[in-house]
Amino acid sequence: MTLDATGPTGPAPSGPRAEHRHFLMCRPTHFAVEYAINPWMHPEQPVDPQRAVAQWDTLRRTYLDLGHTVDEIEPLPGLPDMVFAANGATVVDGKAMSVQFRDPERADEAPAYRAWFERAGFEIHDPKHINEGEGDILLAGDLLLAGFGFRTAHAAHAQLQEVFGRPVIGLQLVDPRFYHLDTALCVLDERTIAYLPEAFSPGSRAALRRLFPDAVLATEADAAVFGLNSVSDGRHVVLPVQATGLAAALRDRGYETIGVDLSELRKAGGGPKCCTLTVREGRATR
Repeated sequence: MTLDATGPTGPAPSGPRAEHRHFLMCRPTHFAVEYAINPWMHPEQPVDPQRAVAQWDTLRRTYLDLGHTVDEIEPLPGLPDMVFAANGATVVDGKAMSVQFRDPERADEAPAYRAWFERAGFEIHDPKHINEGEGDILLAGDLLLAGFGFRTAHAAHAQLQEVFGRPVIGLQLVDPRFYHLDTALCVLDERTIAYLPEAFSPGSRAALRRLFPDAVLATEADAAVFGLNSVSDGRHVVLPVQATGLAAALRDRGYETIGVDLSELRKAGGGPKCCTLTVREGRATR
């Protein structure tokens, strides 16, 4: 892990403010690349399961060191992608929207995550259309930014608005390398995002410029190492250590960056955000 000089124990900055987060994660006990459902997955490429667990554990300890709460869901054999907890649900205002995966290889993850939230006492809503959770649905202030084009169906957006009662902004993804919204866009705080313009259709780029005129624009090089698959608490941004340009741009804006190496998990198309589902028990305030 790399940490800026003004790390979590350093003096409080005058800029961005950190907020406590509650995360759900899944240890990559059964992680492997056994099939290919995105351009990053190559089953013939060797994977080191022990290294994947060690990298994941560093990410988990990073959140704990920052003072956040981390719960874990039990990993199930035969589900090598269950580590990517962000796809397990969308959780806003104490309501959990369950998921329906596009690919049959991941279908059995959905009931496992649904059962976890049901046991935890959340109000559960079942999806009517393909919906891959926080992989494609990100909360930015009062808005739900909702990706479509590769995984989550555009038709799912109407149900999101009905369940959560928040405006939904549909964003069309056009580059298969960035198949989920959380690979092309990161919410930094309630008013600021970082994103790769080239990953979106012209109309979606125009909407993002209008909604977030002060956004941090990432380069393709940083996006390709999953730099935008980051987790922010409003002050600290946990991102792949390889995304050096994006980290510098974020520091220029007053954020503190914490670099982690998830290169083993990236072989399946995942980064810090993919491994991290935000659990929001109550209504956010602005």
